[in-house]
Amino acid sequence: MKHIFETKVYFSDTDNYGVVWHGTYLRWMEMGRVEFCKDMTGLTLKDLEAKDILLPVSNINIKYKSSAKLEDIVVVETEVSDYTGLTATFKQTIKSKETGKVYTVASVVIVAVHADAKLYRQMPEPLASTFEKEVKCQISV
Repeated sequence: MKHIFETKVYFSDTDNYGVVWHGTYLRWMEMGRVEFCKDMTGLTLKDLEAKDILLPVSNINIKYKSSAKLEDIVVVETEVSDYTGLTATFKQTIKSKETGKVYTVASVVIVAVHADAKLYRQMPEPLASTFEKEVKCQISV
């Protein structure tokens, strides 16, 4: 399943030139991953935290291809591209709603840790089964 959401580029998202600041793309990607997990498991970040599950990014590889500008509508696409049992990798693309022009493509790896920052040996449920199911769905397509 691909999670998709749209957002408008506001002044606070841009630099002095009216171009989206590079860190804004990372914020939008985090929003995509959080909403993807909520839609797939029914659990919010607060719900996961109450279960002693935190999901920090352990690696990110992003390619900036072009720049979104003030008042553009951007589309953020998020899907699970790999799952190892310990890590989940998300493929995320941000593009123009109007033209389809791609602004960024990223691969983001997350892990699960306890509140004391100790790594889980395996991704906890219900995340593990969700990520596994998503990767299997992509393989069978």
